[in-house]
Amino acid sequence: MSADSLIHHWTAPARRRALMETLTMAATLLIGLAAIAWRLSGLWLAFSVMVGGGLIALMIAMGRVAAYNRSWLIRRLDDSRPDLEDSSALIFSDVVPASPLAELQRQRMAARLDQGRPEDLRPDWSRRRLTLFAFAALNMIVAATLWPHGEKGQPILSPSREGMNIPPGAPRLIAQNLRIIPPAYTGLPMRDAATLDNRAPQGSRLEWTLRFDPQAQRPALNITGGEPVALRRDGGNWVASRILDASFLYRVDPGAAKGVTPPLHRIDAMIDSPPQVKALSPTSSLTMVTPGQRSWTPVFAATDDYGVAATARLRITLAIGEGENVTFSEREIAVSGSGPARDRRFAPMLDFSRQGFAAGGDMVVQLIVRDNRTPAPQEVRGPSMILRWPSAKQPESSGLTGMVNTTLPAYFRSQRQIIIDAEALIKRKRSLTTDRYVSRSAAIGSDQQILRGRYSQFLGGEEEGEPELPSADAEGHHDGDGHDHGGPPKQPATGFGAPEDVLADFGHPHDESPASSLDPETRAILKQAVDQMWQSERELKQGRPDLALPFAYKALRFIKEVQQATRIFLSRVGPELPPIDASRRMTGKRDGLESRVLPVAPVEGSDGPAAAAWRALGDGPDAIHGPIALDSLESWVRANRMRLPDALALTGAIDTVRNEPDCRACRAKLRALLWTAMERPVRANRRRQGDTVGTRYIQSIGGAR
Repeated sequence: MSADSLIHHWTAPARRRALMETLTMAATLLIGLAAIAWRLSGLWLAFSVMVGGGLIALMIAMGRVAAYNRSWLIRRLDDSRPDLEDSSALIFSDVVPASPLAELQRQRMAARLDQGRPEDLRPDWSRRRLTLFAFAALNMIVAATLWPHGEKGQPILSPSREGMNIPPGAPRLIAQNLRIIPPAYTGLPMRDAATLDNRAPQGSRLEWTLRFDPQAQRPALNITGGEPVALRRDGGNWVASRILDASFLYRVDPGAAKGVTPPLHRIDAMIDSPPQVKALSPTSSLTMVTPGQRSWTPVFAATDDYGVAATARLRITLAIGEGENVTFSEREIAVSGSGPARDRRFAPMLDFSRQGFAAGGDMVVQLIVRDNRTPAPQEVRGPSMILRWPSAKQPESSGLTGMVNTTLPAYFRSQRQIIIDAEALIKRKRSLTTDRYVSRSAAIGSDQQILRGRYSQFLGGEEEGEPELPSADAEGHHDGDGHDHGGPPKQPATGFGAPEDVLADFGHPHDESPASSLDPETRAILKQAVDQMWQSERELKQGRPDLALPFAYKALRFIKEVQQATRIFLSRVGPELPPIDASRRMTGKRDGLESRVLPVAPVEGSDGPAAAAWRALGDGPDAIHGPIALDSLESWVRANRMRLPDALALTGAIDTVRNEPDCRACRAKLRALLWTAMERPVRANRRRQGDTVGTRYIQSIGGAR
């Protein structure tokens, strides 16, 4: 027998024992895990746990089996068989002994080896370990049995309050129950409701249990504007289930005589709100490094209606430099929170030396948290906190407390930063999912949009508020030269995309800042830069940063050219008005003059179907006393459901009036809902009343107030 065959023969019992022991422990543990998975999400999750856990257990078992090899066999024989005289290695060696004495010893040991059995070498069962695994599995099974979300006991039916006038002998609803099983991530218990109208978290499982007398044949739940839900027989009851993905209206149709319309019931879906993040410490978004400070611990609070994940990501950005010559580094670290799930605190300690933070730089931190929603947890970015470490050459504060610098770092308003962010995102494309990649690209596109809007101010682009153009002394201008140089420069707006000191690089205005303008050549270059920014923004928001980079680089090149401009032509006079015809002065002739009264144009509203239905439901000349065509109104409600205060109530009122056209209370309710749903007309504000002097002046010239 060869050495390999001999080794396999003597290690086979030990290998089988290790394999059986590992699989037995894994099976007991997987049964407990599968029981919990079944209680949480049903058989599919339990089956997935069993299959995935079985594969992992098999891999672990094969690893344990591989440990019983030639080395283990030699050690085991030398320890348990003194008669082999510590010469077991000679028996299982394929190499022929070099000396006759070694060969003789090998033959003697081989003869003694047959005096034992391979079963004597296998290890004993790990009874203590098997007992622990069995005890853990038993506890998990008991916990799964008592788990409130998975309780499937028979519900207690409550008397029905439908109140319909059904002919004798027709089936009618006599008892009902609505079971609401919220998603597991909410932590809410299952509950039974006696009424068919209710509210539940979005994603909950709704289970109806209904009873009819006499027994119905083909009952159903008729969803307004959707597919009906069929009921199935369960003994003497009828049951149905549905996942609550959105609010809806429905009727319980027992299959009674025609002409009898069951009342409407409403189920409202409570949408899971995204988590909220706020900074607790420091209270200011901009903080200065104090002398001797070597670390920073910002504190954030994250709240959510159902709970925030225990871990979050902290984005750390270091920015060093001025203007377009900025260097930065960005990284994300995992941080753990403390406190209850619905109100967690995150307080990461950032060591300056470990983060590479030094004098002359800014550290920007932003907390990114997720809630516990499954699937697709909601992710929210918190506010950005800035820690500034001014260099020795930079002046610190002047004036009021908290006003420590006149400008924010160039990182927050740099076209070069857009390029760096896009290049960094492209490098990380393989490590990001498609949705996250597109989301990050769209965020950079939003930054590009803000920056484009700031540069567009100098071209007359629309922007909130009038831009405050800074002034700078150009060559040949000084105090006392007769020009109005204005007051001291104002503090620029903070945040990304704040207006850069573009004009300060190549001149200053002599007149009112809104009247200043660029020379035609500089204006054309700046127009090209804005156009390239727009192209870059379009590609970034479509999730294509690689196609946006060429446009971003062109925009940066044009900006550098604009910064090299040397002059600004400023308007020193007002607008040029048409010349006055002196020949018509003092003649009283009004030939060719037109009325300055602007024509009044009717406002086109989008509430045509709603207004027509409101008039038809009233008592005016357009009223309709009888059935009303409500199809166009129903289409209008579906098209405007996002802006309506309660689209579901309006849909229910329309359905009620359609089924009961002679019900005056139903018509009045629908008319009242339409009045609150229609847009309010725009009304011109009354002219402000003048003061005492103005009123006396108007009265003296014969005017009426």
